[in-house]
Order: sequence, then C-alpha cells, then structure tokens
Amino acid sequence: MLEAVLRRHWPEWDGTLQRRTGGWNNTTYFVKSGGRSGVLRIYDTHRDRNKIEFEHAVLQELSRHSLSFRVPMPIRTITGETLAQVEKDSGKYVCLFEYIEGTSPSEQDPSFAYSFGETAGELSAALATLNLDMTPVYRPYYALQQSYPLCNREVIQGFCLNPPEPLKDLHEELRLIGKVYEEIIDSLHALEDLPHQLVHGDLNASNLLVKDSDPSQVAALLDFEFCTLDVRVMDPAVILSGFLGQPEETTAVHDFCRGFSRQVRLSQSEVDALPVLMLLRKVDVFLHFVSRFLEGTDQPYVLQEQIKQITADLLQLSTSSSWIQEELVQAGTMYE
Repeated sequence: MLEAVLRRHWPEWDGTLQRRTGGWNNTTYFVKSGGRSGVLRIYDTHRDRNKIEFEHAVLQELSRHSLSFRVPMPIRTITGETLAQVEKDSGKYVCLFEYIEGTSPSEQDPSFAYSFGETAGELSAALATLNLDMTPVYRPYYALQQSYPLCNREVIQGFCLNPPEPLKDLHEELRLIGKVYEEIIDSLHALEDLPHQLVHGDLNASNLLVKDSDPSQVAALLDFEFCTLDVRVMDPAVILSGFLGQPEETTAVHDFCRGFSRQVRLSQSEVDALPVLMLLRKVDVFLHFVSRFLEGTDQPYVLQEQIKQITADLLQLSTSSSWIQEELVQAGTMYE
C-alpha cells in the first residue's frame, strides 16, 4: 500500500521501504530510491490536515534562517503539495521528508546536552521571529481542559480514584498522578501572563540527531508536529523534565542550562514557573495517553507503561525542581 502511495504521489521516490522503530504518535519508514534516502511519515493519531500544514509552514520558514542545525524539510508531491492521503477510507495523511544524516543520542552519554541547549535556544530565538498567516491548531500546554475533551476534571478524578480493570494494579500510581493534576489545574491561568511565542512543544532526546563524527554535537532537531503558540519557557521545561532519572542527570541539566542561556535569557518569572511547567508536561503526557486508551487507539499495556514512567518522573520532580531552577539562574548570570 505504501509503495503504491509513493508511486502515485512521489513517483521519483519509488523504491524500498524500511520501517523505523520507536515513536508513539506516528509510523516512520526510511525510503531508498536511486541512491537517495528519504523519510516517509504516517500520521497515526489524527486526520487533521490543518495541523500538518501548519507544521510544514513552520519548517519552510525555518529553512530560510541560517541555523547551525537542520530541521526536517517536506518533499512536495507531483501536484505541489507537502502531504497526501494513504487512502481515502482511512483518512490518514502521509508525508515524505528529506533524509538528514545523524544518529540518535545515547541516554548513557550526556555529552550532547550543552549542544542541545545551544540549538534549543537558537531554535527558540528563531521561532520568536516567525510571522505566519496561519493559526496554530494545537493549544498551549496550560489549556488542558480544552486540549483533551475526553479528559475533563471529573473524568480524571474518577479515573485516578477508581481505575478501570486493566489498571487496577496501578491504583497507588494513579492516585499520585491525580493528586498532582489537582495541585496544578487551578494554577494554570497564571501562566497566561508569561512571555508567549511559537515553541516546538516536544523537544527531547528522541527528537534530535547528533553528528556521526561527533556525538556531542547536535545535527538536527526533529518532529515539529506539536509546534504552537505557548509560553516561551515551555520548551526548556519539557527538555529538563526529560533529563530527570537519566544517567548523569546532574551533568546533563548543568550543561543544557549553560548552552540554552547563551542564546535565550529567561526572566525570573519564567524561571519561577519552571516547577509547574515540568509537572504540567508530565500531566499532559498522561492525558494524551488516557485519551488514546479511551479512544481504543492503544492497548492497555501502553498506558500501563506510561503510568509507571510518569509516576517515577513525578517523584523525581518533587526533589529536583529547586536545584534545576538554580542551575538556570546561575547559567543566566554567566552571560549578563
């Protein structure tokens, strides 16, 4: 079926397909054709053309900037579009991107953290300058109530206090997640006063490539699907929350903060909001996978694994947010 999609929409790329492992939201294949390589991406979690078109508009605008790293670049179909449908019945969209040389970083090696900080800061500065004629489809992180219509406050309270049968063994973990959800839900409106701009929304080690010749240097930042208008400090909050629990987390946080602060100086109010934003990231991931569970998109084991990981992250955050804030403040003073 996918080979037929290539022949129909990208005939010059008719070749062999190899599925790439990993990823929860989309399915990715490497395409080999005539000595060239591409990346075919199937959007599995939505059928919203506007979301993809906004993502591609951001990528095309970023390509006009002289960035020190690469971002994905969609390849147009024979009709000039940057996306196509797999088949009319499924409604799934598919895109073909240029292949970018590089490899995924090892979580055991934090040497890429400083470069990650620099490139994340460079991206943040570039996104702040974009003026698109399109409105983002995704809402900011703090708009939890609107972003997940299946997961209103009453549903989540019931879900965490009285888990459905496949999750009953995780009742203690769900109680903790429910408690954190209740703690932050009433404080989210205060985030609306922080500086806003376009943000990537999902920067983490799985969405970047490092150079084959030097794994300490970031080669590319990937997966702009969730790019939207949000608080500027959301991107570093997402990244820093992802470092917790990893080997050498202290070194990774330290180096990232220094790299990021070379490019972007966060205000004190943004640094003060970091603990809530890191918790918000974890709650958002939980609601995302609860929605997929309720829709029947995932088997129960997917949500089970996410609940275990999110619980571990929340426990880690309870003791880590203050020293991470101190790292950001100290890094910022270095470049004043």
